[in-house]
Amino acid sequence: MAIKVGEYLNTKDVYIDYSFEEVMFRRMKKDGAIYRKFYSEQEASELIPYYNRLYNDALLSGEEITQVEYELGKRS
Repeated sequence: MAIKVGEYLNTKDVYIDYSFEEVMFRRMKKDGAIYRKFYSEQEASELIPYYNRLYNDALLSGEEITQVEYELGKRS
């Protein structure tokens, strides 16, 4: 199910699981920063641009998860 976009992304920190590609994202309300974390890996240190294809695929086909689920991660 698609993640709400637009103003919704500015209402809170949003955590997304995109199981098809075994990746999760977090988008921060404060500054719009986007971070990526592949299953069984640590979060990448570099920021992801909003136009990143994988991030946009996750917005379209991923599911919103909680901060705890994001932090715990998943095994591939």
